[in-house]
Amino acid sequence: MSESSLIYPVIVAVSEYERNLKGRDKVQALSLLARSALEVSCRKSGIILGVLNKDQNGAPVPFDGNFWSITHKSEYAGGVVAKKATGLDIEKIKPVSKALIDKVAGPKEWALSDSCKEINFFRFWTAKEAVLKASGKGISGLSDCSIEKIIDDKSLIIKYNNQKWEVLHYFFDGHIASIVKNGFDIEWTLL
Repeated sequence: MSESSLIYPVIVAVSEYERNLKGRDKVQALSLLARSALEVSCRKSGIILGVLNKDQNGAPVPFDGNFWSITHKSEYAGGVVAKKATGLDIEKIKPVSKALIDKVAGPKEWALSDSCKEINFFRFWTAKEAVLKASGKGISGLSDCSIEKIIDDKSLIIKYNNQKWEVLHYFFDGHIASIVKNGFDIEWTLL
């Protein structure tokens, strides 16, 4: 495997101090933490982190031909850089309502697996979010995103905009992270 075929998604734990922040202060702290994870991903990839801009829809704009994605939740933040469009999402696995389960996937998608619906909910949700980030669309495209195939318990295929996207999952500490694989090999880093 060549170095250029390898990408390094980085996940960092949120400190107790940052978890206890409120409102705008917390969002800003989590965003900075996600950007520090992105910086580690860049170092691992041999890429110098450039200026991080977003377009009018809030989608990340590539810097020096490098695509990037960040994500953050209350307990973890993450970032990744790649030579092709990619998306990264993290969620804590927890109980969810039937209404939310029905919103994230339709009957055909749920029929693809008979394993734990709660785990699949978070697999489907984070995979779709990662694809929507990679496409630059955002959550408004959720209803156009569908699970095409479940490869195994750590990867699946999403169909969006007549394109198939392979998504890889990483389970850790009661959380799931999903990344658009896009032909890359993935080396996860948890800090």
